[in-house]
Amino acid sequence: MSARNYFDQLNRDYLAVHRRKEDLFWSTYMGTSDDHAGFTAAEQAYKGFCANPVRLPELRAAIEQAGDDPQLLAGLKGWLAFFECNVIEDEVAARLMDELVAAESQLFAARRELALTLVGEQGETLPGSLPAASTLIGTSPSEASRQSALTLFRTLEQWVVDHGFLDIVRLRNRFARTMGYRNYFDYKVHKNEQMSPEQLFAVLDDFIARTDERCFASLSELKQNKGEAALLPHNLRYFSRGDVIRELDAYVPFSRALRDWVESFRRLGIQFRDATLTLDLLERSGKYENGFCHGPIPSHWQGDTWVPATVNFTSLAQPDQVGSGWSGLNTLFHEGGHAAHFANVTGNSPCFSQEFSPTSMAYAETQSMFCDSLLGDADWLKRYARNAAGEAIPDALIHRLIETSQPMRAFNERQIALVAYFEWDLYRLEDDALTGEGVITLAREWERRILGVESPRPLLAIPHLLNQESACAYHGYLLAQMAVEQTRAFFLRRDGYLTDNPKIGPDLAAHYWAPGNGKSHDETLQSLTGEGFNARYLADACNQTVEQVWQEAQACMAAAAARPNPGKGTPLNAVIRVVHGNEQIADNGASEEAMIDQFESWIANHYPARH
Repeated sequence: MSARNYFDQLNRDYLAVHRRKEDLFWSTYMGTSDDHAGFTAAEQAYKGFCANPVRLPELRAAIEQAGDDPQLLAGLKGWLAFFECNVIEDEVAARLMDELVAAESQLFAARRELALTLVGEQGETLPGSLPAASTLIGTSPSEASRQSALTLFRTLEQWVVDHGFLDIVRLRNRFARTMGYRNYFDYKVHKNEQMSPEQLFAVLDDFIARTDERCFASLSELKQNKGEAALLPHNLRYFSRGDVIRELDAYVPFSRALRDWVESFRRLGIQFRDATLTLDLLERSGKYENGFCHGPIPSHWQGDTWVPATVNFTSLAQPDQVGSGWSGLNTLFHEGGHAAHFANVTGNSPCFSQEFSPTSMAYAETQSMFCDSLLGDADWLKRYARNAAGEAIPDALIHRLIETSQPMRAFNERQIALVAYFEWDLYRLEDDALTGEGVITLAREWERRILGVESPRPLLAIPHLLNQESACAYHGYLLAQMAVEQTRAFFLRRDGYLTDNPKIGPDLAAHYWAPGNGKSHDETLQSLTGEGFNARYLADACNQTVEQVWQEAQACMAAAAARPNPGKGTPLNAVIRVVHGNEQIADNGASEEAMIDQFESWIANHYPARH
């Protein structure tokens, strides 16, 4: 077989096995299918394809035969990098990977059947979920309600360690050691970020040191202003920010989230290059309790033919719950940012446009977190945050948002770093030390060391730890946040503003999105900003005073008011379906405006109390 024919066949084979796995992933995670056995088989087939050791010598031979065709060579080398990250040559390791996939599928299926409850603000019993608990613990004025949210988190922690997670940790470590690594954390950091744990913790330790003073000062200030009880894990979020989020709720109802997302992305010049997007945005029983974005069909060029992406993403809004609009909007912008990224990769193979290794998690999350970072900007809030009467959010409320969020900025970013410190220690434990009591104790110890208090979001209630793709990768969010601040600083220096800046979409597409994993995270940052990865921007942002941030916000709003109206922007160039499980709520077959009207009408009919 010629090098060209081999390359084309490899692309087709990958698309088939990937699509099968992704379709079943979506239906089982959305709770519209109970075909867990089918998903496990499809996942194992996908893993088997990615881990096939025969691919490495085949690709090296094809590269030798490819001659001087630069596009073909680039594609073959992309596949070589992919298989070098994923090949499992050892038969024992391959069997362990199959066992891991089966064990995680079993844990996921059992977790879906676990019924948890919460106490509502009026003392009523409510169905419990992670998104609902996260919102309650941050916004409910009822201490009993907030306490029930913490109880839910800790009940889930205990359930996790009692129902197979510790066996999965042991199995992951056995797999990693068979692959030649010290443990699973060591394996994942090398695989995902091409760095050692020691190199990772050099970055994290530096960030922790730079933000120590601000983090612990914020806790002292909160204790002084609100009393010692404010530092208890079920109180901390509410006492630091709960009242202002309740006030904000009127200005960012989830009923308008789709409109804000479409209009904001249009004005940024973000294009989806004919992608087909399916959005499942509302919480319901049986649905996976974390937002995500996956692409069943990765975007790529197939010769002279453009293959547009097919992308599915979710949020977990509960429109009748105070605070859910803001959290759901953040998730929509975050996952929508992922979708924009994966719709704009322009390599000649699907290997460049997928979320798994060699795609760096830090690189992938930079794209989504940049998009959701815009929501906290004063000029974005001033333009888009409006109440039912159409009145813009008051300056005083924006000031209060800054007063309550900025002092806790360092604390919040350190919560991300915390996961890495805990997981590194978790995977270094000997098998006989992996006991439920010991692991939960370890989690509380690390919370106190990094945060100064026990976390309002207990470590073992974080869904990422349970899935092998996201386990030992959470630090990618912090590395991404560092890159986000670096990217924001570049646009602000060059253009002076972010909200509705039509240069941003094309620049992100050209420098960050188009190469996919064909360039390293550092190379993409160099391409746009002119400098490599730099953690200082985030530490400096965390250490700003409230007054400094407020002065910047005032200047930002004044400049926005002086700029010409940005107009409607450019249509997103995507086929969009909004669904709720198997029910289609809205689509843009007629127009994006018609889709928005359909969505808002559906929300009004199903959640009349909020209208």
